Amino acid sequence: MATRLGLGLPQNRQYHLGRDVPDVARTAERIGYDSVWVYERALFPEPATQGLYGVEGLPWPDSYRHVADPLVTLTLAAAATERVRLGSSVLVAPLHVPFQLAKALASLDAASGGRVVAGFGTGWSLDEYAASGFRPIKERGQVLDEIIDVCRAVWGPDPVRYDGRITKIGSAVVGPKPARPIPILLAASTRRARERLVERADGWLPVGMGVERIASQWRALRDLAAERGRQRPIQTVLRVNPAYSAKAYDGADRRPFQGNADQIVEDLHAHAAIGLEEVLVDLQGTARDAEELKDIAAEVYEKARAAGV
Repeated sequence: MATRLGLGLPQNRQYHLGRDVPDVARTAERIGYDSVWVYERALFPEPATQGLYGVEGLPWPDSYRHVADPLVTLTLAAAATERVRLGSSVLVAPLHVPFQLAKALASLDAASGGRVVAGFGTGWSLDEYAASGFRPIKERGQVLDEIIDVCRAVWGPDPVRYDGRITKIGSAVVGPKPARPIPILLAASTRRARERLVERADGWLPVGMGVERIASQWRALRDLAAERGRQRPIQTVLRVNPAYSAKAYDGADRRPFQGNADQIVEDLHAHAAIGLEEVLVDLQGTARDAEELKDIAAEVYEKARAAGV
């Protein structure tokens, strides 16, 4: 069976949110993409108080200066499409109030006819946690656990009851309900995060960093699932952020997904061979505008399918 392909929606500065998101979403559906995706970056600290991913000295990409809200972006895409799944890779879930996040996702799923994929991560930015004012970053794992529990409760049958550390729901009717159980996928790279995924989530959201590393992490996750006696299959969506160029990149130092469409497809083929179900290709970073983004997306899709991806 062919690997499913998803496309990142235009959230960055060079795009017009109200015009380009529906346009790109409709075009992605017409081209044949299976899903459209958003990510979350709440702010860009200036001057930087910490490096990218918390790594000292690693600069934040300039594209993070302007990232549209992920749920607003998905809502625009939902209204413009009929078939594609609507995913997040990822929402920095602990920046959000659990009950409100659960209700927003349920409403979006109900409105779209059951197309939402809730991809959660814990994030790493001290500044984003400070700005959200919800819970401190040191509690992010505990908050994510509660968010998962609150989502399951709110999306389940009425009356909803939940007694957590943050969220207290005595007994309430909460609607609308999702059109179907919304899958929860996690960006899990540490042992503790993998344990959370195996025990509590539906799937995994790795980031493309080379075939060997992804294959190794995928083996470790499946081994842990077998060790814990998990019966349900683990859904998988790989996020890749290509550095696209019209001409082939001919340097010996080429990184995965760097270069022209043929080189990107070559890497897609190698990663698909690991056995992952779906690959999200986020091409928005290197495109000048929505027209170029749509053209690149069509070229990558057509060449990927021709190559058997």
